[in-house]
Amino acid sequence: MIYRGAEAATAGGDVILEIGEGQPRAYQIMRGSLPMRPDIRPGGVFPDYSLPDHTGTVRTLSELQGRDPLILTLARGNYCPKEHQQHLELAANYPKINVAYTQVATIATDDHHTLQEFRASVGAQWTFLSDPGRTVQQDLDIQEYTDPEHNPMIPHTLVLKPGLVVHSVYNGYWFWGRPSFYDLWHDLRAASAEIRPDWDLSTPGLREAWDAHDYSKFHGWDRRAPGSMPTSYVDKPAS
Repeated sequence: MIYRGAEAATAGGDVILEIGEGQPRAYQIMRGSLPMRPDIRPGGVFPDYSLPDHTGTVRTLSELQGRDPLILTLARGNYCPKEHQQHLELAANYPKINVAYTQVATIATDDHHTLQEFRASVGAQWTFLSDPGRTVQQDLDIQEYTDPEHNPMIPHTLVLKPGLVVHSVYNGYWFWGRPSFYDLWHDLRAASAEIRPDWDLSTPGLREAWDAHDYSKFHGWDRRAPGSMPTSYVDKPAS
């Protein structure tokens, strides 16, 4: 499910959501205005917030993302059972996310100790960021005004391509608005195909580049020392 952005708003203020990129299109209408700042849409750049993590270390989103896709959850916090269910599913599938060279980060309005409890209670292995000052909530205009007691963010999940470029956005105010792991898998497949030059090894020119020892388009190999090559390509001394 992908927010198509401000240009998709109807005259009545409805927002059209397109479901199933690369497949037959289905459309859903979301009543009201855009769910967050209108520049946070596919192709836009998400702000590089700097916040303390669960260890108290200040981290930026770009630092956590590196060169990989990033799953970013904007969470209500430890008090919300819906957050626990979503993050338990992410934690259960984290081994798959990890081997797919994909990063995860969670921002919540919890204080430091409550954030630690939240992270531990769902068994998360990724970084949680604390935002009790509601910097993200206010900057993105996503105050959940229907809960004045906790004053949380409206929950969102985003898939971000390298450079914090927005690929997809999910509004999780209602639980079924949140992506399942397989929704994320679909998004990450599409995003990875865009950003990984070696996604399809049959792409014309890739084999020729490899045989010429030009590894600049091959994940992992592009960071090796100049002149290095696979050990299987190195001549071995005769026994």
